[in-house]
Amino acid sequence: MWILVFFDLPTDSKKEKKQYAEFRKKLVKDGFTMFQFSIYLRHCPSRENADVHILRVKSSLPPAGDIGIICITDKQFSQMEIFSGKKKIEERDIPQQLELF
Repeated sequence: MWILVFFDLPTDSKKEKKQYAEFRKKLVKDGFTMFQFSIYLRHCPSRENADVHILRVKSSLPPAGDIGIICITDKQFSQMEIFSGKKKIEERDIPQQLELF
C-alpha cells in the first residue's frame, strides 16, 4: 500500500514559509519521500499501518492551503508510467514486500 500526500501551501509571508517547511519536515521525519514538488509518498505494509501514518499527517496539517491524501495498492503503483517531457523515465526500484509465514 502506498500513501501519496499532495499539497499546495501558501508561501507569501515568512510565517507561511515556516509552516510549509515544518509540514514538509514532519512528512520526511515520518518516512515520506519526495516524488515531485509538493507530492510525497510512503510505502506501508498494510492498510492498518497506512492509517497510522495518515493520522500523523492529519495531526500536522497547517492552518492554510490545500492538502490531499490518497492510498493506492502496490499493483496500482507499479502500473504508473512516468515521463520527463516525451521521454519515458526508467522505473524506480520498488521496495520488496515482506512476507510473514
